[in-house]
Amino acid sequence: MIRTFIAVELDPGFTERIRELQARFSGFDLKFVDPELVHITLKFLGNVDESRVSPLSAALDSITCEPFEAKVGGLGVFPKPSNPRILWLGAAGNFKVLHDNVEELLEPFKFEKDDREFTAHATLVRIKFLKKEQKTTFINIVKELKDIEIGTMWVNKVLLKKSTLTPKGPIYETLHTVYMD
Repeated sequence: MIRTFIAVELDPGFTERIRELQARFSGFDLKFVDPELVHITLKFLGNVDESRVSPLSAALDSITCEPFEAKVGGLGVFPKPSNPRILWLGAAGNFKVLHDNVEELLEPFKFEKDDREFTAHATLVRIKFLKKEQKTTFINIVKELKDIEIGTMWVNKVLLKKSTLTPKGPIYETLHTVYMD
């Protein structure tokens, strides 16, 4: 079994800006995502038998969503400001269409559908615990940066990724690339 997900990678040119953004939160005890690994997850598949990788790849090859320009920027938290668990970077573009296309192609595989509405985002930080006074400061920084613009990028490929969890953080490997055209 391998831990898998389907994603769009961010433009490598955004890495330094992401690092700078994360530095604004360095005074807190947080788990930062490596800026070079930050991505937009379209669908988390979880543990998948290796024998399903090839059929999954073939299904994803049928993506019909056209390439599109995406705007990356804006900070927010999940699930809510009073209880932040994830600090995310927003993404605007045709991601909902792409997500729905992927969901439709995966229907025969019987993956569980997410009961929350899809929100295109890239996770920057995972938050285990913030003291009350820290939470206020943290949320104020998020509010200050809520409209920050990182840049635009061209979305023209979707990746099936393998994730190996290690004590030093995840290691990602691309199992399949779908070029949108």
